[in-house]
Amino acid sequence: MGSVAGWWRRRSLRARLTLATSAGLAVALALAAVLLVNALRASLIRGLDLSARQGAVEVAALINQNRLPSPVPVAPGTLTVQVLDASGRITNVSPGADRLVPMLPPAQAEAAARTGQARTLAGPPLGMPSLIRVVAVGAAGQHVVIAAVSYAEVRDSLATLVKVLAIGTPLLFALLALATWLLTGYTLRPIAELRRGAAEVTETGVPRDLPVPPARDEVRSLAITLNDMLSRLADAQQRQRDLVSDTAHELRSPIASIRAQLEVALDHPDGLDWTETARDVHADTLRLARLTEDLLLLARLDGQHLRTRPIDLAAMCESVAARYATARVPVRAEAAAPDLNKRCVVAGDQDALARLLVNLLDNAVRHAASRVCVSVREEGGWAVLTVTDDGPGIPPEDAERVFGRFARLDDARARAGEDSPGDEGAGLGLAIVRSTAEAHGGSVSLGDAWPGLRAVVRLPLTASS
Repeated sequence: MGSVAGWWRRRSLRARLTLATSAGLAVALALAAVLLVNALRASLIRGLDLSARQGAVEVAALINQNRLPSPVPVAPGTLTVQVLDASGRITNVSPGADRLVPMLPPAQAEAAARTGQARTLAGPPLGMPSLIRVVAVGAAGQHVVIAAVSYAEVRDSLATLVKVLAIGTPLLFALLALATWLLTGYTLRPIAELRRGAAEVTETGVPRDLPVPPARDEVRSLAITLNDMLSRLADAQQRQRDLVSDTAHELRSPIASIRAQLEVALDHPDGLDWTETARDVHADTLRLARLTEDLLLLARLDGQHLRTRPIDLAAMCESVAARYATARVPVRAEAAAPDLNKRCVVAGDQDALARLLVNLLDNAVRHAASRVCVSVREEGGWAVLTVTDDGPGIPPEDAERVFGRFARLDDARARAGEDSPGDEGAGLGLAIVRSTAEAHGGSVSLGDAWPGLRAVVRLPLTASS
């Protein structure tokens, strides 16, 4: 049994569909042939019985009118008639019928006359060829008319039908199986085209649209879904290429600076301030380290699951804001809600969310004129974290562009911090903020604080909030 199942699983989908359909067709055709033979047999037998009964009724009518001649008048070769009296003796017959032995014993003849049931008898013992169908009809004077017709016509018709079916059924089955094979192949053609398109994508490594069949069926839905997936893969591939290109460009400057300073130091060791050189190289090394850490963090946010646990977002904001006690401008953390006992609890990674807030606060402190405010509140099942500064802000058309990796602005806000160290110099700070928020099922947006910039992060609350 296992070998049969293994053989079946190794067949192609087209072969399995054809075999299953052909098996169903074979059973259906066999049943149809049996039903057809039986239906024709019953119809022919009913016809014989009707013919015999009609002849017997006509003879009985002649007996009732006392006008029955001898021999009984019937068409030659069509009907055999015997007339029995009340004692069961044969009193009259049709030409060629037996005058001594009745086709049915008297008792059976009377019973058949009462019930109207016909019987099939062997003809040779009665001097008749093949099988016969016998009926009986009562007449006046307790006479019984027995009429018989030959079964040979029915037998020949059934034999002819069986021969036709024996030849035609296999031919019809072969034609239907071939049509099933061709129709299945035609139906599966879009899938074959999808497979060839996918093979070309695999061979070239360049995602492109797969052919979409015109029929609005499941294959079309599959093709559309695969094209959506390939489109997302192409976008991801392009983003990866852009990231590699931008990363290489960003790494080139500090590496080139370190190399140049070291080469100058090696070429002119006597006329060089080694302390200043070490300080400059150390600054460039820190810049490289920060850039590397940011890129690793973005990669972790893009491709790995975060280790989440319940986090009181309001408490975390107060803790992080306390680190900015000596910042250039004061950083104030507002109460999470009017009810101080009510916490804004989210499920997240403590370090990732803290880094998100640090990036927003660093950006705000760098550009604020006099103050920075951070607050947390609940709003319709969401924890809303807001960081506001009173700096120059950014144009509305750049509110989305700044979230891109290595994105920089040419306006006053960008110039205000271009000499400051930190993530803004590499253009990854807000990209990390958005990736972190989305990794936690949330979102981030920028808006005008009149004056300044307002960053709003929305994170889903947990059931324990």
